[in-house]
Amino acid sequence: MESILTEIRTFYSLKEIRESIEEEINRFKILLEDYSQWLGTLLRNPDSSKSQEWVKKTSELQKVLKAGSRKGNKKSAKKISSSTQWVQFKDLMLCADDVGEAEILFEAIEELRDKIDRLEKAKNSIGDLERYGLGKELRYITYICDGVPKRIIFKPKEGSETEGKFNFTADFSIMKQT
Repeated sequence: MESILTEIRTFYSLKEIRESIEEEINRFKILLEDYSQWLGTLLRNPDSSKSQEWVKKTSELQKVLKAGSRKGNKKSAKKISSSTQWVQFKDLMLCADDVGEAEILFEAIEELRDKIDRLEKAKNSIGDLERYGLGKELRYITYICDGVPKRIIFKPKEGSETEGKFNFTADFSIMKQT
């Protein structure tokens, strides 16, 4: 819970936006690797493999998540929650089942893969804007939702040559009549 997932940030170049996205991608890739190793350790754990039921549930879970991620539908989430004993407590779901740990790891891994994919697409879009030579005299007010840039507003930097191109300036004179 370290980062803000929804924010509006001002960047002073497209390169700065791209570098910020690359940092997020790297951070999520490290987290993805950590979770994958944790899940691998959990699946290879000899204590949990004693139970045939546990092995059956985790293999079903893998199939459901893989099918859900390929199809991109939300039905797989309902199948997942019915595979173990989750209990609703106010706004939280609680579980004491060993498969619950595997479930949240599978879900987190899929979510991280999706977020990395969305960040890669945003990075490619920023790269295209850089190649098109979008102004260096601009500020980029960026709406970031769920950690991924969604919208960008271009504003001229104060004191730049392009500032006059985006502003309307007029002088008025009024003569005093006597």
